[in-house]
Amino acid sequence: MLRYRLTHPQILAALAAAGHGSQVLIADGNYPFTTGANPVATHAYLNLTRGSAPVDEVLAVVADAIVIEAAHVMVPDEGPEPPIFEAFRQHLPQGMELQPLDRFGFYEAALSPNVALIIATGEQRIYANILLTIGVVPPDA
Repeated sequence: MLRYRLTHPQILAALAAAGHGSQVLIADGNYPFTTGANPVATHAYLNLTRGSAPVDEVLAVVADAIVIEAAHVMVPDEGPEPPIFEAFRQHLPQGMELQPLDRFGFYEAALSPNVALIIATGEQRIYANILLTIGVVPPDA
């Protein structure tokens, strides 16, 4: 049994195969997984029911397993920041800025060959999509 929180075999394998600069998409239940993300990336479906596997909870587990270098989010064309963004900040490295992309810019980024893993959730909150860039694990001292 693993000692850390992440135990999903498919997600572990995809993260182990990814490296610096690879990306991980964690997306809500409204996300177009077949047309709005890299088709050759590993797809992990946690969206058994609406509301299952909230994106911020999945982010917390993934953030415990990898170094995060950057985080892009999908933003609405107008209006206030989606409330989910504050939950994202709680699980990202302190001081990391969320990098905003409009809807179609986000889809374009998620189609990149750098996206190694796509995690589908049943999240119901809107704009609950985050694209993480994996950072460098420093050598042991």
